[in-house]
Amino acid sequence: MTSTTAPPDEVVRGPRGPLGLSLLAAFALLLFAGFVALGTWQVKRLAWKRDLIAHVDQRVHAPPVAAPGPEQWAHVTADADEYRHVSLTGVFLHDRQTLVWAATDLGSGYWVVTPLRMADGDIVLVNRGFVPTDWCALRGQCAPGPGGEVTLTGLLRMSEPSVMLRRNDPAQNRWYTRDVAAIAQARGLQRVAPYFVDADAAPTLAADGKPSWPTGGLTVIAFPNNHLVYLITWYLLALMVAAAAFYVGREEYRLRRKARAGAGQSI
Repeated sequence: MTSTTAPPDEVVRGPRGPLGLSLLAAFALLLFAGFVALGTWQVKRLAWKRDLIAHVDQRVHAPPVAAPGPEQWAHVTADADEYRHVSLTGVFLHDRQTLVWAATDLGSGYWVVTPLRMADGDIVLVNRGFVPTDWCALRGQCAPGPGGEVTLTGLLRMSEPSVMLRRNDPAQNRWYTRDVAAIAQARGLQRVAPYFVDADAAPTLAADGKPSWPTGGLTVIAFPNNHLVYLITWYLLALMVAAAAFYVGREEYRLRRKARAGAGQSI
């Protein structure tokens, strides 16, 4: 005699109860709203980043203007002023310059950061440019740089705080970031602008035909812009949640119809 009983491991699931469905729907709604919110935020970030890139490009290629003076220092911000093309006139204080570790397209070496004292006594730190690790001035055998009053142009940059993995060590004169306040304190400087200036490129060859260090004009202007990828990702996740909710809802509807049909036949 043949048995018509279903195998014991074949379990037919019935429709979920009201509580289970409510919790599942609330969770799906929360995920959907969260993903949509994140996608919308990335849309705004994308617009902000594109606007920032356009403004920076405009600043970099604009004619130089006077660097902000003391009356403007409190209002200098990265959004409004960084990468602005500025001009400065003053005298370099070569005896108080600082070498900051750098990695550039020219190799590893140092940024030469030298205080520039202006006529009113205020000081702006100027990144005169890059030098290799074997730069002769490290051994004290080269002229320190231009003397007397100089006029230069460059890009305004905001102070760079120390980073976790490579923290500045003023006591050992080891510098990894151009931290204006820390450098000013270590060199005993007062009335220092809260920003520094990356000097523009100058002739790269000296009169004797040898490379003229430091080499300026190496400012890297690059803004990662992955916001389009992020917003597509978040919106796709929201769409997947909506599709999953639709599938679960359709399956629940099918199970309930089947359950009602079975109840009708048993009467």
